[in-house]
Amino acid sequence: MYEMVEDPVCHMQVISTSFATEYASGHYAFCSAQCKERFLANPHLYVGFPGRKAPAQEGKEVIKRHRLLLSASLDAIQAERVKHALLGMMGIHEVHVEGNKIEIQYDLIQVTAEQIAEKLALIGADLGEGWIDRLKLALINNLEEIEISSLEIDNRKHYPLTGGNALD
Repeated sequence: MYEMVEDPVCHMQVISTSFATEYASGHYAFCSAQCKERFLANPHLYVGFPGRKAPAQEGKEVIKRHRLLLSASLDAIQAERVKHALLGMMGIHEVHVEGNKIEIQYDLIQVTAEQIAEKLALIGADLGEGWIDRLKLALINNLEEIEISSLEIDNRKHYPLTGGNALD
């Protein structure tokens, strides 16, 4: 019988060997590569510091809403493929596709705009030449990483670091 553990990112019950990793003398398992990637990018958002719960453990969400403007409209089949694929990702709350616009509401604790862009690229829908430039995802990603880093810093304020690197 397999040991079940909780994915610290999305809180699903998973087999302890699923996308497993070791961090700070702890064993963690994840439902997907997406959750493992989010954890490894900012682990203290999910496991906190000794004596201090992490924002994810407290049920905190960082809801973002972005409208992605594509260089060409999607047809009905492409729009359904995009919607279905995005809704299959952890942390995606809503997806509306209309013409050349995709509006997505998501929880930044669980998924980033960069991961969403990667998923769009994998879908293989014909999104048109230069669509990534038009989305200006580099700016969105930069702003999100600043925001997510500040959450980790806010959490760290409650647990002062002394000696060594607590992030190792």
